[in-house]
Amino acid sequence: MQSLSFLRLVRHPRLSRLFALRWTGQAVDGVFQSALASFVLFSPERQASALGAALAFAVVLLPYSLVGPFVGTVLDRISRQRALFAANLFRAVDLFIVALLVFQGRTGVELTVAVLVAFGINRLILAGLSAGLPLVIDSKSLIAANALAVTGGSLLVVLGGGVGLGIRKILDSMHNANHSDASLMLIASIGYFAAAMLTLRIRRQEIGPLEHEKVKASLVEGLIEMREGFTYLFKHADAARGILATAIQRGGLTALVLIALLLERNSFHHSSKPEAGLAGLAVALSIVGVGITFGALVAPNGVARFGRHTWIRYMMAGSATSPLFLAISFSPISLYCAAFLTSFFGQSLKVTNDALVQAKIDDIFRGRVFAVYDVLVNAAIVSGAVLAALALPTSGKAPLVPLAISLAYLATFVFVLRSSKFKADLPTTS
Repeated sequence: MQSLSFLRLVRHPRLSRLFALRWTGQAVDGVFQSALASFVLFSPERQASALGAALAFAVVLLPYSLVGPFVGTVLDRISRQRALFAANLFRAVDLFIVALLVFQGRTGVELTVAVLVAFGINRLILAGLSAGLPLVIDSKSLIAANALAVTGGSLLVVLGGGVGLGIRKILDSMHNANHSDASLMLIASIGYFAAAMLTLRIRRQEIGPLEHEKVKASLVEGLIEMREGFTYLFKHADAARGILATAIQRGGLTALVLIALLLERNSFHHSSKPEAGLAGLAVALSIVGVGITFGALVAPNGVARFGRHTWIRYMMAGSATSPLFLAISFSPISLYCAAFLTSFFGQSLKVTNDALVQAKIDDIFRGRVFAVYDVLVNAAIVSGAVLAALALPTSGKAPLVPLAISLAYLATFVFVLRSSKFKADLPTTS
């Protein structure tokens, strides 16, 4: 059976419902994140620093790592459809609370906790959608389905962010900055409620876990099962190496995002005009969206021609070239070139590796393995942000940082993904 085309995948009767749920949620994520970035990093009264921005990344991603050990436990034990419905509904309520706090201009512990909850819930939702994907499409179409699911979602995050910034600009003429950001949060809350309603279009057991594969155990065993996820994953060395490469690529990407944020906020525009920096960052993110699209579109053809493992190696090697633009020159053109190439190679690498992991892991362990996958990627993202922050000045101009990212990518290509080790495993009986 031939892999289905992108158009046929969008019209697939079962897969289309999963896409609608994922893409609606991620478009709303973009609105939420644009409001959060505006409120925290681009407010006129707040000067963005490298360490402050890195701390924001860490705060956002902390819940991903904290809930990671328990996400797989939930997704391998109860109906993933029920879990997604409850998570989206709870996230809608949480965003309503965030909107109230932002309206009042409160930036204390209560806002931090509410934001942590929102991102922690998001982790469960995305992991559940990834774990359920192989149950609604045949294995030959997994590469294309992953490319469409992840890329469509990433594009809609960018588009949602752009729509959020556009709405905020309109609202600025009617409210103060905090009220505008709070209005966006309220719109996001309504959007998450709509995503919860879309979950009802999916049958209770349609995306797993299958009844005969459910394991009866307590959620307190989450940490133990996280270890089981690691153990099971490392029986498939190619999947483990692919995950490590993806994590390193994402960590470097986060460092580049931090550079872009500081350049747009403090160097390319006067620091007293944060709205200009926000607009510049929006342009860079739009270019990232284009790179994401092309990276996903070429992945199925690249895999068909070279195979999954060789294609991942090529994409990692390509990633090593993109930071060099910023190592040579700190200018908008250099930033845009780095943004396009990093997103192009990174997205093509990730969708290919996602399909590799999905194809190698039995459904009984898939939730736990994807929880491990998420924790490793998020740990790399936080590490990349913190390490870059320690070396970056407020201006964002430090040539050694993008050079170090390029060398890390190259080392990953040479050592982690070397062809003698990164290859298809022999079939196992696990």
